[in-house]
Amino acid sequence: MVDDIPIRPRKGRGAVTNPTGRFERHVREDFDDGWTTDEELPPLRTTVAEDATRRILTTNDSPDIGFNQSINPYKGCEHGCIYCFARPTHAYLGLSPGLDFETKLFAKSNAAELLEAELSKPGYRPQATTLGANTDPYQPIERERQITQRVLETMARFEHPVSIITKSALVVRDLDILASMAERRLVSVAITVTTLDRDLARTLEPRAETPPKRLEAIRRLSEAGVPVAVMVAPIIPFLTDS
Repeated sequence: MVDDIPIRPRKGRGAVTNPTGRFERHVREDFDDGWTTDEELPPLRTTVAEDATRRILTTNDSPDIGFNQSINPYKGCEHGCIYCFARPTHAYLGLSPGLDFETKLFAKSNAAELLEAELSKPGYRPQATTLGANTDPYQPIERERQITQRVLETMARFEHPVSIITKSALVVRDLDILASMAERRLVSVAITVTTLDRDLARTLEPRAETPPKRLEAIRRLSEAGVPVAVMVAPIIPFLTDS
């Protein structure tokens, strides 16, 4: 009988395993061949590839989802939240919902151009659109890529309504755009604050902003007149339900 390798977390990552995607023909399993050591595993670097998508607006008709249209500037999310419902979508790329989801990212660099083309179509009918339904639009790589910022600029120019979901304080970088849109009642922001315990947050959401920074972002958005809500899900019994 082959013994399983003990689970050993990677520093700064949420997932501790990298199971094979559910659509793959072959399943890989780690096993202890007797050569494992107690040494700390090396850190995993984040890689970013270009996503060759042809459309940026995603629609759904699910009665369980409170919006019909969304935009995801990225695939995968470096925040690495261990509870993220979007993890299984990486299987459609032939990748794992585990460590792959938070280390192998895809950027839609032409998102703003695709959005402008879709909004300009004669038959397009504006409707409330959620930015960041399956990924965090303000995850760390947004600092360099600025894809979300360009998408917002396009939305503002078209006077198109948008709601943003994030757990990053980076959202205040675009406060000038958001405040201007808020004056026209075109935007709202929801910031996730799962816990105020910094140590617990580091375990649940290893590369997300600390809770105090998120609270500060909420304050700044509110003071600028941007409608802002707080999302507390998931509520985990005995951990975040106090």
